[in-house]
This record gives sequence, C-alpha cells and structure tokens, in this order.
Amino acid sequence: MPFKGVDFYRIDDLLSEEERMVRDTVRRFVDERVVPIIDKHFEDATFPSQLIPEMARMGLFGGNLPEEFGCANMNNVAYGLVMQELERGDSGLRSFVSVQSALVMYPIFAFGSEEQKRKWLPPLARGETIGCFGLTEPDHGSDPGGMETRARHTDRGWVLNGTKRWITNGTIADIAIVWAKVGEEIKGFIVETRTPGFHAPEIKNKLSLRASVTSDLILDDALVPDANLLPQSGGLKSPLMCLNQARYGIAWGGMGAAMACYEWAVEYTKGRTQFGKPIAQFQLVQEKLAHMLTEITKGQLLAWRLGRLKDEGKLHFAQTSMAKRNNVRVGLETARLARDLMGASGITLEYPVFRHMCNLESVYTYEGTDHIHTLILGEYITGLPAYK
Repeated sequence: MPFKGVDFYRIDDLLSEEERMVRDTVRRFVDERVVPIIDKHFEDATFPSQLIPEMARMGLFGGNLPEEFGCANMNNVAYGLVMQELERGDSGLRSFVSVQSALVMYPIFAFGSEEQKRKWLPPLARGETIGCFGLTEPDHGSDPGGMETRARHTDRGWVLNGTKRWITNGTIADIAIVWAKVGEEIKGFIVETRTPGFHAPEIKNKLSLRASVTSDLILDDALVPDANLLPQSGGLKSPLMCLNQARYGIAWGGMGAAMACYEWAVEYTKGRTQFGKPIAQFQLVQEKLAHMLTEITKGQLLAWRLGRLKDEGKLHFAQTSMAKRNNVRVGLETARLARDLMGASGITLEYPVFRHMCNLESVYTYEGTDHIHTLILGEYITGLPAYK
C-alpha cells in the first residue's frame, strides 16, 4: 500500500492526547471554514475578519498564556500545532493569530503591569480588541536598534513621533505595541489607535500575504498616557524577546504550508497522465516527492523538539533561529517543487501551492530574514558577531 499523509516518522506518537485534540480541532476549522473562502480573499486582497470570533472561541489568541487572563493555557507544542494548522490554510491567517498572541498579548504579559494585564489581555483573548506590533521602520528592519521613533515625557504623558512600516493588522488594530527610544533606551508603549496623531494607512498592491492587512504606523505628536508605558520593558532585548515568541510559531507554520503543498503535489501527480501513465510513476517526479517528504519530516522533528525544549524552559533563541530558518526554507522549496510538478495548473488559485509560495516569500523575510538567522547561528557557533 502506498504511504498516505505527511507523518512519515509517526510524530503523532510523540504527541499527547490533548495536543492531538487541539491540532485536529484547528485542522477541521481550517478545512471547513478557511479553505473554502481563502482563495477569494487572497484574490481580492481582503482579510477574512468574520473568522475572528470563531478563532477567539477556540482559544487561539494567546493560547499559551494563563487562564486567569482568559487564555487557554495550552502548552507550547499544542500552540505550535495551532500555528501549523492555521498556515496550512494561509500564512495571512497564521500571521494574524501570531501577531495577536506573540507580539501583542505576550509583551503585555511579560512587560506590563498587573493593571495592564487585567485591562487588555481578556478582550484581546476574546477577539474584541485587535492589536499590532510596531518595531520595523522604513529604514530600520534587520537593525531595529537604529530606530528613529522617539518618545519624550511631558506633564501630560508621553509624546511619540516616528513611522513604522510593514505592520500586520495595523489598519484594523485597536491598540499598537509601539517601540520607541527614550533617550538611548528602548521602551514599549500601548498606543490606542484612536489617539490623535496616530494614523495607520494600509499598504496596497502586495503580491504576497494578500489575505492579510499590512500597514504603516504614523505617529505625529501622539499623546500616550503614563499608564500605557510597559513598565518592565527596557532595551532592545524586550522587543527581541517578543520576536522570538513569533519566530517559534513561524517554525511550525512553515511546516503547515509545506504539508499542504506536498499533499496536493502527490494527489495531482497520481492523477495527471502523460505518455500513457500517471506522472507520479516517473523517476524524476518520485525523486522530488521523496525529497519533499524527507525535508518535511526533518522540519517536523525540529519543531516538535523545539516545543518540548520551550515547555521545559530550556529553549535558547539560537535554536528558534535554526528552526525558523530551516522550516521556512523547507516550506518555500516545497511550494516551488509542488508548483513545478503541477505545471501550469500550479499557478492558478484552483490549487493552493502558488498562493503558499507567494506568502512564504514574505515569511522568509519577516521576523528576522533568512540571512539574519544565519548570522545568529554563526555567532552562537563562533562567538563572533558578523553584524556588528
């Protein structure tokens, strides 16, 4: 009997019953609620906002944060499986949940006051409040320490000036976690988007992540109350801790996209006949399929082990960099190979592979480019930082 599916090394056996239940629940949601509509949203460049309440009811926002703040308190492997299954649907959907969870709720949880946690985390978990994360600037991406956004204290509160760019959820957000320099120190602020002087125009004409809202954040003398400073934030380490949370989810998400593309490639090549037989019977096709499954299996094991290390409190950020770097590479290569095997059919929205391929070009770059993660690993190996 031919092998079916993508669990070649029986990784399911390594998961708890609860972890499999979370994975299967999100998988059904993606199959039933996301897959039938996502191509249209990608084509129209719209985000499926009608799914937000459903994802909130499933406990997907801040899923690995404590129950006392209205969150699901799932372990990190289960949270990773959520990211995997969401990206099986579309990178834009996973990006939305990842930003809400890792880049908005996590910094409030990690650096906020008790009052801030109780005020903001429950409505964020319920999807009643949407957040975004403002770190990247037009001239400062891989080098966020060079940021030009400034915050100065006045007797009325903090006045913020600067511009952020490539901000997921920016135009639809109710709050923004904005990072700014106070003198030479970096601090985080909860900026309510209705604040005078705050604007978030959407970036149009994207050829990737089209089913996702991407924006500029413009702060022009935006007045932020003292109560909205994240009191425990300080230095570049704070936003980088948030990015490490998001990169963890991306390492799983890359596998979700790869799995979807691989399964479509197998199905298509078994059904496509040329020269009197299915093209899946040709050696060159089988070589590609064998390579895809091997790389997916290696990436699945990386993600699983990364999650176990995170749950055990043993995770080093360089390990997250390795997984993000490898698994997004695998996702992008798998999407490209699937497109190749499907010929002209692979470029249409009748199949998801080209959509995944376009999306993964952005995932390859954001939350630390492939090059930056290479240099993080290089410094960890040698002790010599190449980017300083």
